[in-house]
Amino acid sequence: MTAVEQPKRKILVAVDDGEESIYALEWCLKNIVNDQNNGSKDTLVLLYASPPPVVYGAMDGTGYLLSSDIMHIMERHKKEMVKSVIEKAKMVCKDLQNVKVETMWEIGDARDVICNTAEKLQVDMVVMGSHGYGIIKRTLLGSVSNHCAQNLKCPVLVVKRKMTTK
Repeated sequence: MTAVEQPKRKILVAVDDGEESIYALEWCLKNIVNDQNNGSKDTLVLLYASPPPVVYGAMDGTGYLLSSDIMHIMERHKKEMVKSVIEKAKMVCKDLQNVKVETMWEIGDARDVICNTAEKLQVDMVVMGSHGYGIIKRTLLGSVSNHCAQNLKCPVLVVKRKMTTK
């Protein structure tokens, strides 16, 4: 009797520099990703959404603009941080044998980047962490996970960390 081959799936995991996204990735690996050698091969897409560069101008009335050297240093720092986050996420996936791991870095508002990338890649699921913001912060900043859950056609899994009591 032959084993039934599981369908291949593409799962997008949104990663950032917060502990919540790494926790969501770890949870996804333990509970969703199929690492069995049964002919199926899940694809895991690790996506980092980076905000667009800030344009500095003479907003304070002094006419001060950042020099191109400072802008270059800031851009280099941003690239190093993104590389660090992606490498950390890849390390979490290092023991996977039968899963294809891809990484992506897109620039733009995280809500739009995640939704657009998920649709473009036709993923089967999006997994993301929850920062656990309160109602005021969530109202002011908006909720990336809520936006994605409301606008994506595929399932969106928001992984919340358990609150620890002290």
